Amino acid sequence: PFVSVLCCLLQGSFLGRLRHFVDIIDPRTLFVSEKQLKDCIQLLDDYKHGTLPPGVSSHQLWEAQKIKQAIIHPDTGEKIFMPFRMSGYVPFGTPIVIGLLLPNQTVLSTIIWQWLNQSHNACVNYANRNATKPTPTSKFLQGYAGAVTSAVSIAVGLNVLIKNANKLSPASRTIIQRFVPFPAVATANICNVALMRHSELSEGIDVMDNNGNVVGSSKVAARHAIMETAFTRVVLPMPIFVLPTIIMSYLERLSFLQRNRRLMLPIHSFVCLLTFSLSLPVAISLFPQMSEIEVSRLEPEIAVATECKSVTYNKGL
Repeated sequence: PFVSVLCCLLQGSFLGRLRHFVDIIDPRTLFVSEKQLKDCIQLLDDYKHGTLPPGVSSHQLWEAQKIKQAIIHPDTGEKIFMPFRMSGYVPFGTPIVIGLLLPNQTVLSTIIWQWLNQSHNACVNYANRNATKPTPTSKFLQGYAGAVTSAVSIAVGLNVLIKNANKLSPASRTIIQRFVPFPAVATANICNVALMRHSELSEGIDVMDNNGNVVGSSKVAARHAIMETAFTRVVLPMPIFVLPTIIMSYLERLSFLQRNRRLMLPIHSFVCLLTFSLSLPVAISLFPQMSEIEVSRLEPEIAVATECKSVTYNKGL
């Protein structure tokens, strides 16, 4: 049977969260029409107010909730722009990952691919942030500039360092260069999350009691939210930028692919798509989206405002 709060209860375990986020990142939700979305929202509102029309099944309600959660921001109630939804992360991000992992990168190509990657990441981080407090456009632009600059600087710096490592053989240098995207992207992702959401640290985010009522704003909760999100952004690129490199270095030695070099790029692209598709739900399932924290760990004014032992907050994705 459908229970609207069940998805929150399921998020108490990793497997429950994984099941939940596999629904959220389903790329089929990208093709939901405006009418379908409105019908889903109306269906959930009818359920909430006890006015469901006869004949509505539990399956229809679960599907409606899946579509709403994949498209609508939980804080603003507004649609998230398609390329920046979690369901659009893999389809729109995979071409960039393929570009980042192409062998024999020049400094210019490294700059272009890192800029594209961090631009996409910045917009995804901003679109899926905790939005209980408004963020001025100026702060968004400052965060974006800082995130992209840090990413490009780290990637180019590592590439130059490896190219100047005279003790390495050309073969070793090529192999190591293929792994450069991971430390560059992982480090830059931390900067990206911190810079794109830095206003939360100064203003705090809303925390809610057991009934969903806002108790107050907490900078401590904001710090926890950003740290948890940043950690997922370190875990996410690990398999994406490491596994395809290992797999392709093995496949490239096969006589079949030696004779059919034109198949390298399609196979490389498929490997990247597969690892990205598997990595994303695992990474974002490490922590619940609606996280819980004990009141005793928050600011004194929060403890005074509620009798609850713990409160919840939207960590963001």
